[in-house]
Amino acid sequence: MAQYVHPKKSLGQHFLTDPNIARKISQSLAHHTDYQYVLEVGPGTGMLSQFLISNKSYKWFGIDVDTEAVDWFIAQYPDLRDQMIAGDFLRHDLHSLFADAPFAVIGNFPYNISSQIMFRVLEYRSQIPEVVGMFQKEVALRIASPPGNKTYGILSVLMQAFYDVSVLFHVEPHVFHPPPRVQSTVLRLMQKSDHLPGCDEPLFFTVVKTAFNQRRKMLRNSLSGLPVQWDLLPGCYITERPERLGVADFAAITRATGRNDEK
Repeated sequence: MAQYVHPKKSLGQHFLTDPNIARKISQSLAHHTDYQYVLEVGPGTGMLSQFLISNKSYKWFGIDVDTEAVDWFIAQYPDLRDQMIAGDFLRHDLHSLFADAPFAVIGNFPYNISSQIMFRVLEYRSQIPEVVGMFQKEVALRIASPPGNKTYGILSVLMQAFYDVSVLFHVEPHVFHPPPRVQSTVLRLMQKSDHLPGCDEPLFFTVVKTAFNQRRKMLRNSLSGLPVQWDLLPGCYITERPERLGVADFAAITRATGRNDEK
């Protein structure tokens, strides 16, 4: 599909130009649950959109903050005018599009807001069973990182708490316009059927964020402002640093921090 939209540095746009990679990304949706909608974040020039639109197993929607891209897209697909949203994924009320129905999220995500996109996904985690996205390689590997890795952090724990994360393939800079100065990676995140059993989820978020805000400190210091009942936990936890603990460990700390009786 020809490109008629100018990439804007302020929006972090790098438009994919290789249809084979776009097709591969579209085919990476496992569609493992019976969702009927797919939301593409930042369709841009429609390189990925054309393959998503042609798949009749779900209904495509797009959202783009770039009004030039929206206008161009509607000119190419006038019948999809009502499915192409001029708006910001980070702020748009997605319930206005899908009510309470589940929907997948896919896109060649702008690198400057890809982490924010993931936090937005977490806000709608009960409705989003699957995510397929192109990320800057370093961000993708951070999301997929296991404990003990220096890149392991808040986003790693929170995404892995609710999703199984798979690194699918890497993409070279020359297939974008303009070419980014970084490598790119496509991830698939599939919602876990059983996540954080018996755990207060808002408190879990607080525990994880508080621990990593002082990631070089031992947990007894970084979590000193929370009422953690350390005597209910393995003795090693108190002297550990957050990057050494997995999702189950943070869930155990959350359950030992109280507030569960408020649920």
